[in-house]
Amino acid sequence: MFDIQFENDDFVVINKHPGVSVHKDDGDTMLVQEVATFLGCSPLFLVHRLDKMTSGLLILAKRSEVAAEFSQLFQQRQMDKFYLAIGSKKPKKKQGTISGDMERSRRASWKLVASKNNPAVTQFFSLAGEEGERAFLCRPLTGKTHQIRVALKSVGSAIVGDPIYGQSAGVDRGYLHAYALRFTLFDQAYEFICDPRNAELGRKWNSEALNCAIEQWSKPWELVWPKK
Repeated sequence: MFDIQFENDDFVVINKHPGVSVHKDDGDTMLVQEVATFLGCSPLFLVHRLDKMTSGLLILAKRSEVAAEFSQLFQQRQMDKFYLAIGSKKPKKKQGTISGDMERSRRASWKLVASKNNPAVTQFFSLAGEEGERAFLCRPLTGKTHQIRVALKSVGSAIVGDPIYGQSAGVDRGYLHAYALRFTLFDQAYEFICDPRNAELGRKWNSEALNCAIEQWSKPWELVWPKK
């Protein structure tokens, strides 16, 4: 369900496994409660979310005042977030910025539209994957629901295994992973990397093509990102 990546007196960082809900639904166990029980601490506070199919870094605060500080970091866009994804096809462009408003579409899905009144903004790089697929490193500058999933769909490369925006039949998971975080809290700088190859989070992360891509993106905050 999860692995502990880091813990101090203020917060915990876990690696959430794919297929685990952050919130209790459909009979699932509440993840936050499970982590608190495992650590033997008082209730933890969820400060951001990951989709059920998404694995990787998730922060849980130990006190309400710490949760409030994290909320400010996210709202003021002072939290650097980086995601790895595997797309199903070669995208319309190899790198750049995807920007547009998001609107409700069919059932539980969203779509990207041309207007930019309150746009979702995602920067990305991509490299060749295996068998016509594509490796992506994404940096969301906003925090919209399904943002990266919709962004990659919009450039013609829906995430492999995505049950809503792509094809999930015969795939062991949806290949989106919260890979890295960087932020400063209470004047202390933090950097976290969760390499999906080391945690048995899906066989495709260990292909030769993905190994090459992840090695090139080992320090995502040092890359020269596309202009916003």
